[in-house]
Amino acid sequence: MSLNNKSLFANIKYDLPAGLVVSLVALPLCLGIALASTGRSDLLFSGVIAGIVGGIVVGSLSGSSLGVAGPAAGLVVIVLNALDTLGSFEAFLLAVVLAGALQIIAGFLKAGIIGYYFPSSVIKGMLAAIGITLILKEIPHAFGYDADFMGDEAFAQKDGRNTFTEVWYSFRYNSTGAIIISAISLAMLILFDKPFMKRIQLFRYIPGALFVVITGVILNLVFGAAAPQWVLSGEHMVQLPVASSAQEFFSFFKTPDFSAFNKPEVYTVAVTLAIVASLETLLSVEATDRLDPFKRTTPTNRELMAQGTGNMISGLLGGLPVTQVIVRSSANIDSGGRTRLSTIIHGTILLISAVFIAKYLNYIPLASLAAILLMVGYKLAKFELFKGMYKLGLEQFIPFVVTIIAILSTDLLKGIGIGMVVAIYFILKKNHKHSYHYIKEEHRDGDVITLLLSEEVTFLNKGSISATLDNLPDGATVVIDGSKSMNIDYDVLEIIQDFKKHQAPLRNISVETRGVGEVEAVGAH
Repeated sequence: MSLNNKSLFANIKYDLPAGLVVSLVALPLCLGIALASTGRSDLLFSGVIAGIVGGIVVGSLSGSSLGVAGPAAGLVVIVLNALDTLGSFEAFLLAVVLAGALQIIAGFLKAGIIGYYFPSSVIKGMLAAIGITLILKEIPHAFGYDADFMGDEAFAQKDGRNTFTEVWYSFRYNSTGAIIISAISLAMLILFDKPFMKRIQLFRYIPGALFVVITGVILNLVFGAAAPQWVLSGEHMVQLPVASSAQEFFSFFKTPDFSAFNKPEVYTVAVTLAIVASLETLLSVEATDRLDPFKRTTPTNRELMAQGTGNMISGLLGGLPVTQVIVRSSANIDSGGRTRLSTIIHGTILLISAVFIAKYLNYIPLASLAAILLMVGYKLAKFELFKGMYKLGLEQFIPFVVTIIAILSTDLLKGIGIGMVVAIYFILKKNHKHSYHYIKEEHRDGDVITLLLSEEVTFLNKGSISATLDNLPDGATVVIDGSKSMNIDYDVLEIIQDFKKHQAPLRNISVETRGVGEVEAVGAH
């Protein structure tokens, strides 16, 4: 089934409820990341601005069908360090604008092709790791222990604790009201996931997450009347800034300090943001495309330009940098979103909420939203994924597991880097074995050994070919056949030529080459 040629509004019955759910999930994530990134409660709205821009602007320009952009937990440390380096939030906003311009340039230069070079085992490991991280990070919020901000993905927290100690503290310092709300919410989500529920007309297009949020609000109001000791308030609730006047609302927006153009540090921060935000976006694009039930492919260069435009506008309005975010994208898919309209709707709802109904959104308990994210995490890290990867063999399973462990114990980008190293090791190992065919033929005058080179012989094959030549028996007759090769790198040609001219005569080895060109030795005396 193809959705690409349909009208933007053709799937609104799916995209509207999905966009609503994603906006409810995204709101506390935007606020939590803003607080963690800036350390200032007066800049909470910078996260909401980034969420709005990520939904409306990036969603409109992107070619991603289901990806959702917004402020990312992976940039928290970079933003904090940048604020210390630059000395003001306004100077940092200028760096965000410049980072966006660099992303647009990268898109025009076709740098998005990098996104196609992440191994499948690493991407699947990333999805599983995010799922496990969501489960571990949302358990405290489900228990009513909200010391850490919602949306944190890093193992080591700012307060000196970590993912596992936070879970332990949640068992010790919990809230009965939160546990009741999250338990009922999870039960509802499991029920809504059953096939028979989809046969009921009312629930066919309305995701269970929407009912969960409404139920959480009602339960907390009931607690207020019947069991005041269970009531959730303060840090246990969504805390969207509420403006008492239009003037106060517009004061939430900041503008870049363009006088900071002469600071070299601004450009260093801009380049760092552009690189990290682009990498996180490309990783999320690859992961989201794998989760897409319609198996559509996102044009990565267009995505970089869309994200770059989003960052420029977010920076100009006083917002944090944006990237595509796998957690929100997964929630979008899980809620039944079909096209990028759901992303645009999510951004529009965030905007309407911030302007008109901020007061009422603050009635939503974090425990309800934690239950939704727990379900998203479970679906990302199902046991079937581990079982399927194991069946593919150790070359796929080991990088998959290493990526999971590395992300859980560090953060997303570091974990991906470690997983990539392990995956590349197995790729090189496989490449080492398949760079040529070794054929030994018996003849009356002695054995003839033929090395039939592969179609593509690159510098990656250098080690295996060199080792094979070194291990040839003295006095052998050798044919090195490159007649079927489309390309043989200079590095390999140099090794073959050196062996033929210098090493083989010393070992009485007769060498014949076919389709292997001569190269000029550089630096030889």
